[in-house]
Amino acid sequence: MSQPRTIALDAMGGDHGPAVVVPGAALSLERYPALSFIMYGDEARIRAELDKLPVLAAKSRVVHTDMVVAMSDKPSQALRRGKGTSLWLAIDAVRSGEADVAVSAGNTGAFMAMSKLILRPMAGIERPAIAALWPTVRAECIVLDVGANIGASARELCDFALMGAAMARALFHIERPTVGLLNVGVEEIKGVEEVRQAHAWLKSTELPLDYRGFIEGDQIGQGIVDVVVVEGFAGNIALKTAEGTAKQISEYLRAAMQRTLMSRLGAFLASGGFRVLKEKMDPRRANGGTFLGLNGIAVKSHGGTDAVGFASAVDLAYEMAQSRLIPRLAADLTAFHHKLEAAAAG
Repeated sequence: MSQPRTIALDAMGGDHGPAVVVPGAALSLERYPALSFIMYGDEARIRAELDKLPVLAAKSRVVHTDMVVAMSDKPSQALRRGKGTSLWLAIDAVRSGEADVAVSAGNTGAFMAMSKLILRPMAGIERPAIAALWPTVRAECIVLDVGANIGASARELCDFALMGAAMARALFHIERPTVGLLNVGVEEIKGVEEVRQAHAWLKSTELPLDYRGFIEGDQIGQGIVDVVVVEGFAGNIALKTAEGTAKQISEYLRAAMQRTLMSRLGAFLASGGFRVLKEKMDPRRANGGTFLGLNGIAVKSHGGTDAVGFASAVDLAYEMAQSRLIPRLAADLTAFHHKLEAAAAG
């Protein structure tokens, strides 16, 4: 049964601000009527959009601030002068318990830095990760880290595995999600030392997940595991490459279908199938990266997305809020760290 949940929105974040955030929230409200919103930012601009959407207006509270984190601000700059901005206030609403989740399409580095400062990492976690939903031929999988960190130790990769598994339980309703470690090959001897050590620990430690070993990049889209673990540099490159490839294939198909009269006729006859393909390849459907490893939930939307894409990020935030993600993940991480310490002491 759906429970009432409050989402804190950085209404000024992203390339378009309230013009996308507000109608995006309205789309999500249609799917999840139990939602309510706190919108932070320029009240006049937010109200101008809310006036077009009376149903959403009735479920929303606006908190005015003139202060905004620019997309060009460095994380250090955002931390120094970020207090009181729409982004800061949205995150702080989660810390205070006013909201269940914060969502922003704003500056990723600033969002992560502020979330880490305000919400604080869970015990034993030094570097939170960004987890993204990834379309596959079967359904969807979770990939993390996709850009929060450059490099990762073996212990951090294991932490990412537990974080991703907790998110998979919340979204996919699977008690023991399957997990794979992204590597340059599936053989045990391949990969850098940190990846091989993480593999050894994941394989030998009893954890609330089903570890399937190494997987390669071309297997992510096959959906052979529910969670793919990778350090942030490679994860971000993989994500951007996949998005670019999807756009490239779309352009190839469009050009091929318009080349001749017969191809245009074939495209017309196959329009239903192409519509399904377009929907499956639409990056807006999987928009939203979750910051994992914090004492609270924050979801990052793509900055340049439209209302449909922003609604996907809000949908994800609602689904994350519906689960008991934070307490269960904290328990999983504590148990794993104790096992590592016991093994080291023995």
